[in-house]
Amino acid sequence: MEIPISGFMYHSDDADPMHSHHLYITQWDGRPVHVHEFRGVTSYDVGHNHRYAGTTEPAPSGVQHTHRYFTFTSIDDRHRHQIHGVTGPAIPIPNGGHYHEFSGYTTVDGSIPHKHSYGGRTSL
Repeated sequence: MEIPISGFMYHSDDADPMHSHHLYITQWDGRPVHVHEFRGVTSYDVGHNHRYAGTTEPAPSGVQHTHRYFTFTSIDDRHRHQIHGVTGPAIPIPNGGHYHEFSGYTTVDGSIPHKHSYGGRTSL
């Protein structure tokens, strides 16, 4: 099964030794796509917590869907963690629009190896 996707590709500048291109999807199967912002503070473990923020990957509008997400936490106590996962399904709000819930655990990092829990709701 093939799904038509529309978008554009952006070439990064040559300042980064890792040459890359970024694909921005604007339509998925004829439907416009959208993203959500997410942010929060991790649990307090081993004497500290971390802040995080990011934007989900695009997903089609107008159908039930989830979003993948990925970001790094702030650097606290001389280390950072990765956060990644898939949101829950769209939760409609009364006047239109929706949000998603997300939760999970960071990667294990730090001079005392540990992880943090996180969770919240995306932007509308």
